[in-house]
Amino acid sequence: MPVLKTNAIDTLRQVAMFADLSETELQFLAERAVPREYDAGEQIFFEGEPCAGLFVVETGAVKIFKSSASGREHVLSVEGPGSSVAELPVFDGGNYPASTVAAQSTRLLFISKQDFHSLCLAHPKVVLKVLKVVGARLRRLVGIIEELSFTTVRSRLISFLVRLAQEGKKTTRGIEAALPASNQELASHIGTVRELVSRNLSRLQAEGLITIEGKTLIIPDLSKLRGELESAE
Repeated sequence: MPVLKTNAIDTLRQVAMFADLSETELQFLAERAVPREYDAGEQIFFEGEPCAGLFVVETGAVKIFKSSASGREHVLSVEGPGSSVAELPVFDGGNYPASTVAAQSTRLLFISKQDFHSLCLAHPKVVLKVLKVVGARLRRLVGIIEELSFTTVRSRLISFLVRLAQEGKKTTRGIEAALPASNQELASHIGTVRELVSRNLSRLQAEGLITIEGKTLIIPDLSKLRGELESAE
């Protein structure tokens, strides 16, 4: 078996929807999956485009976002290896409901709508898996709507920084984590504008809750930062 096909099977095996497929079935799907490579910042598809199929992230990361008429973005999620993207429009026949871009150098596996439909017909359990994935996405979107509707920019920013801390590392100065490349990108994650992000970051630093060195976030006391979040709720 060629190395490329083996890698594709290993990637597909990580996808929740395909977890119950046999090796033969995975191989069948892998033979029809088309590898596609994207540079960081390269568009994968735009919101409103007809859906040709779904994507599976093999390496790298994909940013899924919505854009307003003025060009303002709101990030819905960032999907890494083993994640599937665009299951819903493949399933319901609609257009892509959001746009996607490669967050870094990324390799994807493209599965056409026709091949996916054939798979669902042959393996009805896959349909239930799709519903579970789409349900999880719906819950996440409801959470985003709730956050945007009922919380302040400060609260959303603190919540985002706390999530970053979970991926950071402990040092003698506290927890260190990497910030997004720009305040504009950070703003797109929490549904606001760059100016408000900059202002609130400055306030958090003045209060001693965080320190920023370049693009490194330092949180001296995570429990204290979480306390600020809880007191605002």
